[in-house]
Amino acid sequence: MPLQATIDRALAETPPGRCVWVALSGGLDSALLLTLAAEACRRHPRPLRALHVHHGLQAAADGFERHCRRLCSRLGVPLFVERVAVDLAAGQGLEGAAREARYAAFARRVAVGETLWLAQHRDDQAETFLLAALRGSGVRGLAGMPPLRAWRGRALARPLMAASRASLEAEAARRGLAWVEDPSNADEGLDRNLLRRTVLPALTARWPHAAAALARSAALAGEAEGLLGELAELDLERLGGEPARLPVSRLVALTLARQRLLVRHACVRLALPAPPAARLATLLDQLDARSDAEARVAWPGGEARLWRGVLHLMAPLPALPASWQGAWGGDAPLSTPLGECDVRLWPEAARVGGGLRLSPRRGGERLRLAGRGSRDLKRLLQERAVPPWERQRLLVVWHLDRGGAETVVALLDPVGERWLAVAAGWRASP
Repeated sequence: MPLQATIDRALAETPPGRCVWVALSGGLDSALLLTLAAEACRRHPRPLRALHVHHGLQAAADGFERHCRRLCSRLGVPLFVERVAVDLAAGQGLEGAAREARYAAFARRVAVGETLWLAQHRDDQAETFLLAALRGSGVRGLAGMPPLRAWRGRALARPLMAASRASLEAEAARRGLAWVEDPSNADEGLDRNLLRRTVLPALTARWPHAAAALARSAALAGEAEGLLGELAELDLERLGGEPARLPVSRLVALTLARQRLLVRHACVRLALPAPPAARLATLLDQLDARSDAEARVAWPGGEARLWRGVLHLMAPLPALPASWQGAWGGDAPLSTPLGECDVRLWPEAARVGGGLRLSPRRGGERLRLAGRGSRDLKRLLQERAVPPWERQRLLVVWHLDRGGAETVVALLDPVGERWLAVAAGWRASP
C-alpha cells in the first residue's frame, strides 16, 4: 500500500476529533512520518502535534531540537519539547533507561484518549525479533512491537510498520526531505546498532527478504500471543475472574505451562511487570494447596504472596514507618505516610476536639467491642481474614482520657479508608 494511503488509513482508525501526536526525533523515519501526517491532516482535518524528547545525552541533542523546530515551522505543526533526565544508575542499560525516560515524557504530554504515532518500520521490527530471540524470549517478546496497542489510556500506533527502511529512504529522497543523523547510531557497542549495521546486512546479502521474513515471524508470534491471551482469560474465568486473587487449588490443577501463562496474564491485567522466568519458577515451586501455606516472591515492580490457599498478585507495598505517630482531632481528613484518608471518628456522647493519637500496631493492643468485651487486635484481624501484609499497614487510634490513660478506640486501614474495628461508645464514618 502506498505510504500516503497507509497514513490515511491510520488516521481514519483514530477516534474522531481526537488529537494525533507524532513522536519526532528528527531522524529520517519520524521526519517523514510527520510530513505524511501533516498532509493527511490537511486532507482530513484533525488536530496534529509533534512531540520531541530531548534526552540530553550527547552534544548533538540541541541540534536535534533545532532541526525539529525548523521542520515543524515549515509544516505548520505545533511542536512540544520534553526535556528528560535519563537515569543511568537504574540498572536498565543506556537504551532501556532512555526508553523509560522517553515513555514517561509521552505520558506527561499526551492526554488520555489521544493517539501517539511512532515511526518504527519493518526493519526495526526485524531487529526487535532478533534481539528477543537472542535473549531467549517467549512468544510475547518475539511478537515485537504491535502496530497498535492501548497504553495507559492512550493509543500507541506505528503506521509505518509494514514499510521497509529502503522505501522510506526513497520517499524522503523524492521529497527532498532533510533529517538529522544521530551519531550514536554508529556505535556498534549497542546491540541494536550492531544488528542494523552488521548482522542484518549480512543476512540480507544471503537472503534478500530476511527483514520481511523476520517481521512476518514477529507478526505470527503476535497472533499466537493473542490466542494464548484468550486461553489465559478462559483459565482466569474458571479460577474466579480476579487476576489479583488466584485460588491455588485450581491453579495447580493446570499444567505448569498454563500456570506460567496465567500468572503472566494476570500481571498484564493488573498492569504489573511479569516476573522474570527464574522468579516465576520459584513462585510456582512454592505453590501448595494447604490452606496454611504462606510465601512471598518479589521482582522489580511486583510481588506475589501465598496466603490461605490464595495467590495474591500486587505492586510492592510502601512501608508504614514503625516510629510514625500522628495527632488527630477525629473530625477532619487524616494525613498519613500512606496518603490522605477521608474518615471521621467521634464518641457517641459528644464530639472530640482533640486527644486522639495514631500509631502503627506494636502487638498486644486490645479494644473493647460492644457486646463482646475486650478483644486482642491480633485475634480480631485473624477472625476477619486480614492478610498479614495488610496488618503491617494498619493504624491504631488511641484516646487520652481525663485520667491521662490511653485507650485503643479504633483500628483503621488508611489505604482502603475503612474502619476494621471501633470501640464501644464510639462512632465512625464512612
